[in-house]
Amino acid sequence: MAQIAHADREHALLSASAAHRWLICTPSARLEDTLPDTESEAAQKGELAHEIAELKLRKYNEPMGPRKFSNALKKFKEHPLYELDMDKHTDMYVDYIKSIVHGYSSPPYIAIERKVDYGHIAPEGFGTSDCIIIGEKQLHIIDYKNGQGHAVEAEGNPQTMLYALGALRHYAMLYEIETVHMTIVQPKVWSEPSTWSISAAELLAWGESIKQTAQDAFEGKGEYTPGDHCGFCRARNSCRVRVEKLLSVEDVAPMRPPLITWAEAADALRRAEGLVSWYNSLKDAALAEALRGGEIPGFKAVEGRGSREYVDIDKAFAHLTANAIEEALLYERKPITVAALEKVLKAKQYRELLEEPGHVKKLPGKPTLASVDDKRPAITNQVKPEDVFGAPAPEAAAD
Repeated sequence: MAQIAHADREHALLSASAAHRWLICTPSARLEDTLPDTESEAAQKGELAHEIAELKLRKYNEPMGPRKFSNALKKFKEHPLYELDMDKHTDMYVDYIKSIVHGYSSPPYIAIERKVDYGHIAPEGFGTSDCIIIGEKQLHIIDYKNGQGHAVEAEGNPQTMLYALGALRHYAMLYEIETVHMTIVQPKVWSEPSTWSISAAELLAWGESIKQTAQDAFEGKGEYTPGDHCGFCRARNSCRVRVEKLLSVEDVAPMRPPLITWAEAADALRRAEGLVSWYNSLKDAALAEALRGGEIPGFKAVEGRGSREYVDIDKAFAHLTANAIEEALLYERKPITVAALEKVLKAKQYRELLEEPGHVKKLPGKPTLASVDDKRPAITNQVKPEDVFGAPAPEAAAD
């Protein structure tokens, strides 16, 4: 039986989850610390999914009676923020961990929700790693992500790297570790977990390389540097440097000749994307302030367009049918979508009953503009000669 460890979730000033931000914008950590930490519904759903994942993983690794497990899972499923996807996605997380454990010749050490201290790299730094596995000179750091708005890759991920540095330091006296594997399980984004492996020596060298940056962040030194990392910063709506950068046109105006180039258009697209996101977020924050009784000059909170609903649908429909309204007029019958059906069925049953017999086909998505960093291949509707005339014969190609 694998050994189990547990720790409650806490947050440090230089949290690992925000490392992608304070490693670039060093003063942001201290600035965020002055602002209230308002937890979004998405974050609450993430916490619920993590609790379900932890329960299932503990059921797999330590003695737990079926009644205790069923009662605990039932309680989670009764939570108002519970979603059907959580059951399937946390199964994927546990199955991935099982696949790692089964790959060892003898049971490895497993720590679930382990608090790791990386204060030797980032002052007072600590965090909670979802799952740590150690065996045969290998260290696995596995992190579960419930969100889908932002894809998180394992390669170069500072959060898992800091967790790994904390784990290396904590277990150095007990285990010899040569290779570190870091994995992000994000089922709503990736069909397979994203994994990255480096040597322990490389990880330690990276830790040394960021020490001064972390010290500057802890002291609030450095310049504010807005960018894509601002998305979850508490100061994202009111950070003066970010707002001025989003609204600035000094470096793109005047534009000559009269028509802008595609290079200038690309820069405008990048700016507008951040501007739209900031505007919507700022508008939500201003509405919340107005509802609290605060004053937003020139604006006020008002009631939006209302909607209607039945007081008691059964009584309403019974009343209609009693007054000669045909029941067929009161209901719609339409098939649920493939995505909805996949949520209802288990993954294995869905594949066996629909995908494998050929009852479902993959349709191409509507073309959309994406960053060059996007993993999807580029497409074009430009007609190629080979599409019209076919590929040239080997002899003709040689000529």
